[in-house]
Amino acid sequence: MTTFLGSCYDLLQTMMEADVSSEEMSPPLLEVEDAWMSVDGPSSIVELALEQKHIHYPLVEHQFVLCAIMYATMNFSLKSVKPLALFDSKGKSAFFKDLTSIQLLPSGDMDPSIVSLRQQFLMKVISAAVQAQFQSQITVKTEEAKLEVEQEPMDWPKLAVELAPQLQVNEDTLQRHYVCELYNYGFDNIAEEATLQVVDKEVLASQLLVLTGQRLAHALLHTQTKEGMELLARLPPTLCTWIKAMDPRDLQNTDVPIPTTAKLVDKVVELMPENHGQYSLALNLIEAVDAMSAL
Repeated sequence: MTTFLGSCYDLLQTMMEADVSSEEMSPPLLEVEDAWMSVDGPSSIVELALEQKHIHYPLVEHQFVLCAIMYATMNFSLKSVKPLALFDSKGKSAFFKDLTSIQLLPSGDMDPSIVSLRQQFLMKVISAAVQAQFQSQITVKTEEAKLEVEQEPMDWPKLAVELAPQLQVNEDTLQRHYVCELYNYGFDNIAEEATLQVVDKEVLASQLLVLTGQRLAHALLHTQTKEGMELLARLPPTLCTWIKAMDPRDLQNTDVPIPTTAKLVDKVVELMPENHGQYSLALNLIEAVDAMSAL
């Protein structure tokens, strides 16, 4: 089923691309040799193609969104996803119609509850994609599996962000979620690059500050080494209390080196405006990770 939906996805995308490019290209000339002019037989595939009606682009795009949702759901075996629940009654009635027909499609603002479901779904896709990337690094693959990975795998996070405008979901919310998930799984280098795509850097900084606290809480409280406990006691009381309040159980990768986390702290300070309520806390974290690096 996953392979089938992937083929449907490619076909619908090809149809949209062909429709866009057809406006810029003149119909091909059918040059037939004289010897074939008098021969009776079935029409050529080119003639049949030229006789086809033009697709109704918005309808195909509508079907493409549903196909992409189903493809992602099957690819990552996402639970509790009901694809049609992500569309209103007008959107549902437009599905599975002749792609050349003019259908009444959703317009205007969507019901906020449906938009919320859509956002949750797209965030699930991004999380599942980053998790799959993480698992592929720690799983021993067969030669056949390696070949599959090398065949330019689908960029699911990018697709999720591209679908956002069509589903009336805020793109920046998804970009921030992607960055946080990358840091959550320890892909700090990729995450730093992905940060460039985020518009609301201040909100991202607050999200990353929590993730930093989770990393430090695990490093200091979970391991509970003598040196770590001594360092914790030397930290400012406010910072010490804040770290103890962090829950490191949400971290997907707890093996990130402290020097790497130190870079994340620098990134948080860089992104956070100086008048932010937690800016002084972030500054204190710089000293804390420096001291931890020396342990």
